[in-house]
Amino acid sequence: MSLAPHGGRLVSVSTFVDSKEKSKELAENSIVHVSHETIVQMFNISTGILSPLTGFMGRSDYENVIENMRLSDDTPWTIPVLLHVPEDFNAGGHDEITLVDDFDNAVGLLTFEELFTISKKEHVKKVFGTEDEAHPGVAKTQAASDRAIGGKLKSVLKFDKGPFENYTLSPKETRVLFKEKGWKDIIAFQTRNAPHIGHEYVQKTGLAFADGIFINPVLGKKKKGDFTDEVILETYQALVKNYYPKNSVVLSVLHYEMQYAGPKEAIMHAIMRKNFGCTHIAIGRDHAGVGNYYGPYEAHEIFKEFPDLGIQAVFFREFFYCNKCAGIANEKICPHSESDRLTFSGTKLRNMFLSGETPPKEFMRPEVSQVILRSKTPFVE
Repeated sequence: MSLAPHGGRLVSVSTFVDSKEKSKELAENSIVHVSHETIVQMFNISTGILSPLTGFMGRSDYENVIENMRLSDDTPWTIPVLLHVPEDFNAGGHDEITLVDDFDNAVGLLTFEELFTISKKEHVKKVFGTEDEAHPGVAKTQAASDRAIGGKLKSVLKFDKGPFENYTLSPKETRVLFKEKGWKDIIAFQTRNAPHIGHEYVQKTGLAFADGIFINPVLGKKKKGDFTDEVILETYQALVKNYYPKNSVVLSVLHYEMQYAGPKEAIMHAIMRKNFGCTHIAIGRDHAGVGNYYGPYEAHEIFKEFPDLGIQAVFFREFFYCNKCAGIANEKICPHSESDRLTFSGTKLRNMFLSGETPPKEFMRPEVSQVILRSKTPFVE
């Protein structure tokens, strides 16, 4: 059966629909402009994906997270969720802050609790393990203000899911769906890529012991060269339709901005899928990594530090095609040399698509390849 939510309860924040009317109602409040990525965070808080958070972190939770990888109440948590504000921000004596978008329309109401300053140098070293601004998470942090406000979300604008409406499920909805299907053991699969054969083998290996698999691709801001949201969803639709038993998969997207924080982000990915109701999560090679900042299996090792996480990680070594085995294998089960192995290189696949070439069936299902080849812009530019 599905697990209890992280921290013991599934958070729910009230929503409103008319942004302009809400703006008039809250006209006397101090305001803070927020980015689209922050609006996505607000959606994830309000629907319980980031339970037990009820808003943006204050100083106590923030310091505990970067020092101990736990909230101040000792709940496991590895990446801070902050609301940065300009250096000249002043609450003006108000107890509530109106959060507005780029068009000055209200997108949320925050109960203001505190204003505090962070050390960005300390933050990037402890969260990302590097100060190198070539790391996308470091670059984003360095570009932000060093001031943040903490407080609970009182209400949020109903989130516009755009063309992904039918594939955006809340934790409340997935928990009901899993129960209706009779699933007790549910394995989550996190991805930000179109699926190649290696991904499929991880998923099906997990599905072999579980009642169902929750494929939960990330849609949102990513780095240059990643697959676009539309391509990711459409390729998974093709894979599930053609290569999975009926009723063995729930495909739902996660609106989320990748942090590329490697092992610490692997823990956050597990927490979010726990809130969706999953009992297990697949963790592969270089999970949530970028460049060479993290060891290939650091994201496996970090789970040893969280015996109380409440969701079971299932670890997978890297899959490849072995010519001698004449099939898909990994280093745990294949004794052959590197020269016999064809690895599923993302760079190699991307170059094939950019040249209009169809990858061999040993690398990617033809139905998946065709989706990518049909797209005019399959990659983030």
